[in-house]
Amino acid sequence: MARPYRPALIVTAVLALLGFGVTPSTAATPINVSTAIGRQDNSTASVTGYVVGQPTATNTVVRSNFPDDYALALADSASQTSTSAMLYVQIPAAFRASYGLKSNPSLLGKQITVTGTLAAYFSHPGLKNATAFTGGGGSDPGDPGDPGDYYAAAAGKTGPALKAALHTIISNQTKLSYDQVWNALKDTDQDPANANNVILLYSGRSQSKTTNGGGVNDWNREHVWAKSHGDFGTATGPGTDIHHLRPEDVSVNSARGNLDFDNGGAAVAECSGCTADADSFAPRAAVRGDVARMILYMAVRYDGGDGFADLEPNNSVNNGSAPAIGKLSVLKAWAAADPPDTFEKRRNDRIYTTYQHNRNPFIDHPEWIQSIWP
Repeated sequence: MARPYRPALIVTAVLALLGFGVTPSTAATPINVSTAIGRQDNSTASVTGYVVGQPTATNTVVRSNFPDDYALALADSASQTSTSAMLYVQIPAAFRASYGLKSNPSLLGKQITVTGTLAAYFSHPGLKNATAFTGGGGSDPGDPGDPGDYYAAAAGKTGPALKAALHTIISNQTKLSYDQVWNALKDTDQDPANANNVILLYSGRSQSKTTNGGGVNDWNREHVWAKSHGDFGTATGPGTDIHHLRPEDVSVNSARGNLDFDNGGAAVAECSGCTADADSFAPRAAVRGDVARMILYMAVRYDGGDGFADLEPNNSVNNGSAPAIGKLSVLKAWAAADPPDTFEKRRNDRIYTTYQHNRNPFIDHPEWIQSIWP
Protein backbone atom coordinates (compact mmCIF):
# COMPACT_ATOMS: atom_id res chain seq x y z
CA MET A 1 0.00 0.00 0.00
CA ALA A 2 1.42 3.38 -0.99
CA ARG A 3 2.21 5.87 1.75
CA PRO A 4 0.07 9.04 1.75
CA TYR A 5 1.58 12.17 0.23
CA ARG A 6 2.48 14.64 3.04
CA PRO A 7 3.77 17.92 1.60
CA ALA A 8 4.29 19.50 5.03
CA LEU A 9 6.71 16.74 6.05
CA ILE A 10 8.55 17.05 2.75
CA VAL A 11 8.95 20.83 3.21
CA THR A 12 10.24 20.29 6.75
CA ALA A 13 12.74 17.70 5.57
CA VAL A 14 13.98 19.92 2.75
CA LEU A 15 14.43 22.85 5.14
CA ALA A 16 16.39 20.65 7.50
CA LEU A 17 18.66 19.45 4.69
CA LEU A 18 19.31 23.04 3.66
CA GLY A 19 20.29 23.94 7.21
CA PHE A 20 17.22 25.93 8.19
CA GLY A 21 15.95 25.26 11.72
CA VAL A 22 12.28 24.85 12.44
CA THR A 23 11.12 26.68 15.57
CA PRO A 24 9.34 24.34 17.98
CA SER A 25 5.71 25.23 18.54
CA THR A 26 6.28 25.23 22.31
CA ALA A 27 8.48 28.32 22.00
CA ALA A 28 6.32 30.07 19.39
CA THR A 29 2.96 29.76 21.11
CA PRO A 30 2.93 31.05 24.71
CA ILE A 31 1.57 28.80 27.42
CA ASN A 32 0.17 29.87 30.78
CA VAL A 33 1.87 29.45 34.14
CA SER A 34 -0.12 26.43 35.30
CA THR A 35 0.82 24.58 32.11
CA ALA A 36 4.49 25.53 32.59
CA ILE A 37 4.43 24.27 36.19
CA GLY A 38 3.15 20.90 34.98
CA ARG A 39 5.68 20.65 32.15
CA GLN A 40 9.07 20.70 33.90
CA ASP A 41 10.75 18.58 31.23
CA ASN A 42 13.67 20.80 30.08
CA SER A 43 11.76 21.75 26.93
CA THR A 44 11.79 25.27 25.52
CA ALA A 45 8.64 27.33 25.98
CA SER A 46 7.30 30.87 26.03
CA VAL A 47 5.30 31.48 29.20
CA THR A 48 2.89 34.37 29.73
CA GLY A 49 1.95 35.41 33.27
CA TYR A 50 1.76 38.23 35.79
CA VAL A 51 4.80 39.29 37.82
CA VAL A 52 3.89 38.60 41.46
CA GLY A 53 7.21 39.03 43.25
CA GLN A 54 10.75 37.75 43.64
CA PRO A 55 11.52 34.22 44.86
CA THR A 56 14.17 34.14 47.57
CA ALA A 57 13.70 30.50 48.70
CA THR A 58 11.66 27.43 47.69
CA ASN A 59 8.53 28.62 49.51
CA THR A 60 9.24 32.35 49.82
CA VAL A 61 8.35 35.13 47.36
CA VAL A 62 8.77 38.78 48.42
CA ARG A 63 6.64 41.63 47.05
CA SER A 64 8.78 44.55 48.24
CA ASN A 65 12.35 45.40 49.27
CA PHE A 66 13.64 43.24 46.43
CA PRO A 67 17.20 42.08 47.23
CA ASP A 68 18.53 41.94 43.65
CA ASP A 69 17.61 41.56 39.97
CA TYR A 70 18.25 37.82 39.60
CA ALA A 71 14.75 36.31 39.63
CA LEU A 72 11.01 36.92 39.44
CA ALA A 73 7.87 34.87 40.00
CA LEU A 74 5.02 34.56 37.50
CA ALA A 75 1.41 33.51 38.12
CA ASP A 76 -1.79 33.32 36.10
CA SER A 77 -3.32 36.03 38.31
CA ALA A 78 -1.72 39.27 39.48
CA SER A 79 -3.26 38.70 42.93
CA GLN A 80 -1.87 35.18 43.40
CA THR A 81 -0.19 34.65 46.80
CA SER A 82 0.32 30.86 46.85
CA THR A 83 3.86 29.91 45.83
CA SER A 84 2.59 26.53 44.60
CA ALA A 85 0.82 28.38 41.77
CA MET A 86 3.90 30.39 40.78
CA LEU A 87 6.66 29.79 38.25
CA TYR A 88 10.13 30.93 39.36
CA VAL A 89 12.00 32.64 36.51
CA GLN A 90 15.78 32.99 36.47
CA ILE A 91 16.81 36.33 34.93
CA PRO A 92 20.07 36.19 32.91
CA ALA A 93 22.45 39.13 33.23
CA ALA A 94 21.44 40.60 29.86
CA PHE A 95 17.85 41.16 31.02
CA ARG A 96 18.37 42.27 34.63
CA ALA A 97 18.49 46.01 33.93
CA SER A 98 15.05 45.91 32.29
CA TYR A 99 13.30 43.03 34.10
CA GLY A 100 14.96 42.70 37.50
CA LEU A 101 12.58 43.77 40.27
CA LYS A 102 15.11 45.68 42.35
CA SER A 103 15.75 47.98 39.38
CA ASN A 104 12.15 47.85 38.09
CA PRO A 105 9.68 47.44 40.97
CA SER A 106 6.99 48.85 38.67
CA LEU A 107 6.85 45.45 36.94
CA LEU A 108 4.96 44.01 39.90
CA GLY A 109 1.47 43.11 38.72
CA LYS A 110 2.30 43.43 35.02
CA GLN A 111 1.87 40.73 32.40
CA ILE A 112 5.01 39.59 30.59
CA THR A 113 6.11 36.71 28.36
CA VAL A 114 9.40 34.89 28.94
CA THR A 115 11.02 32.30 26.66
CA GLY A 116 13.40 29.78 28.20
CA THR A 117 13.89 26.24 29.50
CA LEU A 118 11.23 24.67 31.73
CA ALA A 119 13.42 23.45 34.59
CA ALA A 120 13.41 23.67 38.39
CA TYR A 121 14.77 26.83 40.00
CA PHE A 122 15.13 27.23 43.79
CA SER A 123 14.01 23.54 43.90
CA HIS A 124 10.67 24.79 42.58
CA PRO A 125 8.93 24.66 39.17
CA GLY A 126 10.78 27.20 37.12
CA LEU A 127 12.05 28.64 33.86
CA LYS A 128 15.80 29.01 33.32
CA ASN A 129 18.26 30.18 30.65
CA ALA A 130 15.79 32.73 29.28
CA THR A 131 16.42 34.01 25.77
CA ALA A 132 13.66 36.61 25.57
CA PHE A 133 11.49 38.82 27.79
CA THR A 134 8.63 40.89 26.36
CA GLY A 135 5.82 43.05 27.73
CA GLY A 136 5.42 44.72 31.07
CA GLY A 137 7.00 47.99 30.02
CA GLY A 138 10.41 46.60 30.93
CA SER A 139 12.09 49.09 28.63
CA ASP A 140 10.55 51.98 30.56
CA PRO A 141 10.61 51.07 34.25
CA GLY A 142 9.69 54.63 35.20
CA ASP A 143 6.20 54.16 33.79
CA PRO A 144 4.17 51.65 35.80
CA GLY A 145 1.02 52.20 33.78
CA ASP A 146 -1.94 49.98 34.62
CA PRO A 147 -0.53 47.13 36.75
CA GLY A 148 -2.07 43.95 35.44
CA ASP A 149 -5.69 43.55 36.45
CA TYR A 150 -5.64 46.10 39.30
CA TYR A 151 -8.39 48.19 37.68
CA ALA A 152 -10.35 45.28 36.20
CA ALA A 153 -13.46 46.07 38.29
CA ALA A 154 -13.56 49.59 36.82
CA ALA A 155 -13.43 48.47 33.18
CA GLY A 156 -16.16 49.98 31.02
CA LYS A 157 -17.55 52.23 33.76
CA THR A 158 -17.99 55.99 33.64
CA GLY A 159 -19.21 58.78 35.90
CA PRO A 160 -20.50 57.86 39.37
CA ALA A 161 -20.19 54.13 38.65
CA LEU A 162 -16.50 54.57 37.82
CA LYS A 163 -15.93 56.63 40.96
CA ALA A 164 -17.62 53.97 43.10
CA ALA A 165 -15.60 51.17 41.51
CA LEU A 166 -12.32 53.04 42.01
CA HIS A 167 -13.21 53.75 45.63
CA THR A 168 -13.63 50.04 46.28
CA ILE A 169 -10.35 49.22 44.53
CA ILE A 170 -8.13 51.81 46.23
CA SER A 171 -9.69 51.38 49.68
CA ASN A 172 -7.87 48.04 49.92
CA GLN A 173 -4.69 49.47 51.43
CA THR A 174 -2.17 49.18 54.24
CA LYS A 175 -2.43 52.17 56.58
CA LEU A 176 0.64 53.87 58.02
CA SER A 177 1.10 55.63 61.34
CA TYR A 178 1.95 59.32 61.19
CA ASP A 179 5.45 58.48 62.41
CA GLN A 180 5.97 55.93 59.61
CA VAL A 181 5.23 58.67 57.08
CA TRP A 182 8.67 60.23 57.65
CA ASN A 183 10.61 57.24 56.32
CA ALA A 184 8.12 56.57 53.55
CA LEU A 185 8.52 60.10 52.17
CA LYS A 186 12.30 59.72 52.19
CA ASP A 187 11.77 56.94 49.66
CA THR A 188 8.77 58.09 47.63
CA ASP A 189 10.11 61.63 47.14
CA GLN A 190 13.79 60.80 46.73
CA ASP A 191 15.74 63.08 44.43
CA PRO A 192 16.53 60.99 41.32
CA ALA A 193 19.86 62.83 41.02
CA ASN A 194 20.87 62.48 44.69
CA ALA A 195 19.74 59.50 46.76
CA ASN A 196 20.56 61.38 49.99
CA ASN A 197 17.94 64.05 49.30
CA VAL A 198 14.21 64.51 48.81
CA ILE A 199 12.51 66.94 46.44
CA LEU A 200 10.24 69.41 48.21
CA LEU A 201 6.84 69.53 46.53
CA TYR A 202 5.97 73.20 46.17
CA SER A 203 9.43 74.78 46.13
CA GLY A 204 11.16 72.05 44.13
CA ARG A 205 14.26 72.31 46.31
CA SER A 206 16.45 69.24 46.77
CA GLN A 207 17.17 68.84 50.48
CA SER A 208 18.87 66.29 52.72
CA LYS A 209 16.60 63.52 53.96
CA THR A 210 18.04 64.01 57.44
CA THR A 211 16.76 67.59 57.79
CA ASN A 212 13.18 66.61 58.50
CA GLY A 213 11.65 68.30 61.52
CA GLY A 214 10.08 71.53 62.65
CA GLY A 215 12.97 73.99 62.63
CA VAL A 216 13.59 76.86 60.23
CA ASN A 217 14.58 75.46 56.80
CA ASP A 218 13.74 71.90 57.87
CA TRP A 219 11.21 69.99 55.81
CA ASN A 220 8.02 68.55 57.24
CA ARG A 221 4.91 66.63 56.17
CA GLU A 222 2.63 68.75 54.03
CA HIS A 223 -1.01 67.65 53.80
CA VAL A 224 -1.94 68.58 50.23
CA TRP A 225 -5.58 68.02 51.16
CA ALA A 226 -5.39 70.34 54.17
CA LYS A 227 -6.19 68.30 57.26
CA SER A 228 -8.57 70.94 58.61
CA HIS A 229 -10.78 70.47 55.52
CA GLY A 230 -12.81 67.67 57.06
CA ASP A 231 -11.10 67.89 60.43
CA PHE A 232 -9.24 64.57 60.18
CA GLY A 233 -5.96 65.87 61.59
CA THR A 234 -3.18 63.27 61.62
CA ALA A 235 -5.48 60.31 62.28
CA THR A 236 -4.47 57.03 60.66
CA GLY A 237 -6.34 57.11 57.37
CA PRO A 238 -6.63 60.42 55.51
CA GLY A 239 -4.20 62.04 57.94
CA THR A 240 -1.46 59.54 57.12
CA ASP A 241 -2.23 58.69 53.49
CA ILE A 242 1.04 59.29 51.64
CA HIS A 243 -0.73 59.68 48.32
CA HIS A 244 -1.28 63.29 49.46
CA LEU A 245 1.50 63.78 52.04
CA ARG A 246 4.67 65.37 50.64
CA PRO A 247 7.92 66.87 51.94
CA GLU A 248 7.92 70.67 52.09
CA ASP A 249 9.93 73.46 53.65
CA VAL A 250 8.49 74.38 57.05
CA SER A 251 7.93 78.04 56.18
CA VAL A 252 6.44 77.29 52.76
CA ASN A 253 4.14 74.73 54.37
CA SER A 254 3.05 77.44 56.79
CA ALA A 255 2.49 79.92 53.95
CA ARG A 256 0.17 77.46 52.23
CA GLY A 257 -1.62 76.69 55.53
CA ASN A 258 -5.09 75.37 54.75
CA LEU A 259 -5.70 77.55 51.69
CA ASP A 260 -7.69 76.21 48.77
CA PHE A 261 -6.03 76.03 45.35
CA ASP A 262 -6.54 78.69 42.68
CA ASN A 263 -4.59 80.84 40.25
CA GLY A 264 -3.31 84.30 41.14
CA GLY A 265 -1.87 86.04 44.18
CA ALA A 266 1.54 87.33 45.17
CA ALA A 267 4.88 85.50 45.14
CA VAL A 268 5.62 83.18 48.08
CA ALA A 269 9.01 83.48 49.81
CA GLU A 270 11.35 80.48 49.31
CA CYS A 271 8.98 79.02 46.72
CA SER A 272 9.88 80.11 43.21
CA GLY A 273 6.81 80.07 40.95
CA CYS A 274 4.34 79.79 43.85
CA THR A 275 1.67 82.42 44.51
CA ALA A 276 -0.86 82.99 47.29
CA ASP A 277 -3.52 85.44 48.41
CA ALA A 278 -5.96 85.57 51.32
CA ASP A 279 -7.98 82.55 50.21
CA SER A 280 -5.89 80.47 47.80
CA PHE A 281 -2.49 79.06 46.92
CA ALA A 282 -0.87 77.97 43.64
CA PRO A 283 2.29 75.82 43.50
CA ARG A 284 4.96 76.04 40.80
CA ALA A 285 3.67 75.03 37.36
CA ALA A 286 5.68 71.78 37.25
CA VAL A 287 3.63 70.18 40.04
CA ARG A 288 0.19 71.71 39.61
CA GLY A 289 -1.07 68.55 37.93
CA ASP A 290 0.43 66.47 40.75
CA VAL A 291 -1.53 68.53 43.28
CA ALA A 292 -4.75 68.13 41.31
CA ARG A 293 -4.39 64.36 41.04
CA MET A 294 -3.67 64.08 44.79
CA ILE A 295 -6.79 66.08 45.64
CA LEU A 296 -8.96 63.97 43.34
CA TYR A 297 -7.49 60.75 44.74
CA MET A 298 -8.53 61.86 48.24
CA ALA A 299 -12.05 62.61 47.02
CA VAL A 300 -12.43 59.07 45.65
CA ARG A 301 -10.68 57.27 48.50
CA TYR A 302 -12.51 58.97 51.41
CA ASP A 303 -16.25 59.02 50.81
CA GLY A 304 -17.55 59.04 54.38
CA GLY A 305 -17.88 55.29 54.71
CA ASP A 306 -14.96 54.53 57.03
CA GLY A 307 -15.48 56.91 59.91
CA PHE A 308 -14.07 60.01 58.21
CA ALA A 309 -15.75 62.87 56.41
CA ASP A 310 -16.87 62.55 52.78
CA LEU A 311 -14.19 64.57 50.98
CA GLU A 312 -15.21 66.31 47.76
CA PRO A 313 -13.69 69.00 45.53
CA ASN A 314 -15.87 72.01 44.72
CA ASN A 315 -15.56 75.20 42.75
CA SER A 316 -15.13 77.46 45.77
CA VAL A 317 -12.39 78.89 47.96
CA ASN A 318 -12.65 79.74 51.65
CA ASN A 319 -13.88 76.21 52.39
CA GLY A 320 -12.50 76.41 55.92
CA SER A 321 -13.22 73.26 57.94
CA ALA A 322 -15.77 71.89 55.46
CA PRO A 323 -14.69 68.53 53.91
CA ALA A 324 -14.10 70.25 50.56
CA ILE A 325 -11.30 71.88 48.58
CA GLY A 326 -11.46 74.04 45.48
CA LYS A 327 -11.34 75.14 42.85
CA LEU A 328 -12.31 72.05 40.92
CA SER A 329 -12.29 73.84 37.55
CA VAL A 330 -8.76 75.09 38.19
CA LEU A 331 -7.55 71.69 39.43
CA LYS A 332 -8.89 70.03 36.27
CA ALA A 333 -7.09 72.59 34.13
CA TRP A 334 -3.88 72.04 36.09
CA ALA A 335 -4.14 68.27 35.61
CA ALA A 336 -4.58 68.67 31.85
CA ALA A 337 -1.70 71.14 31.51
CA ASP A 338 0.71 69.10 33.66
CA PRO A 339 0.32 65.36 32.90
CA PRO A 340 2.00 62.70 35.07
CA ASP A 341 5.78 62.64 34.75
CA THR A 342 8.39 60.01 35.62
CA PHE A 343 8.83 61.27 39.20
CA GLU A 344 5.09 61.13 39.90
CA LYS A 345 4.73 57.69 38.31
CA ARG A 346 7.65 56.28 40.30
CA ARG A 347 6.15 57.72 43.47
CA ASN A 348 2.79 56.08 42.77
CA ASP A 349 4.52 52.79 42.14
CA ARG A 350 6.61 52.90 45.34
CA ILE A 351 3.48 53.56 47.39
CA TYR A 352 1.80 50.59 45.70
CA THR A 353 4.66 48.09 45.94
CA THR A 354 6.18 49.00 49.30
CA TYR A 355 3.90 51.03 51.57
CA GLN A 356 0.13 51.28 51.13
CA HIS A 357 -0.36 48.77 48.31
CA ASN A 358 -2.91 50.98 46.59
CA ARG A 359 -2.58 53.40 43.69
CA ASN A 360 -3.68 56.85 42.57
CA PRO A 361 -5.89 56.01 39.57
CA PHE A 362 -5.55 59.49 38.07
CA ILE A 363 -1.82 58.99 37.60
CA ASP A 364 -2.41 55.69 35.79
CA HIS A 365 -5.52 56.93 33.92
CA PRO A 366 -5.66 60.76 33.70
CA GLU A 367 -8.65 60.45 31.36
CA TRP A 368 -10.82 59.28 34.26
CA ILE A 369 -10.81 62.80 35.75
CA GLN A 370 -13.07 64.11 33.00
CA SER A 371 -15.28 61.02 33.21
CA ILE A 372 -15.97 61.52 36.93
CA TRP A 373 -16.00 65.34 36.97
CA PRO A 374 -17.21 66.39 33.50
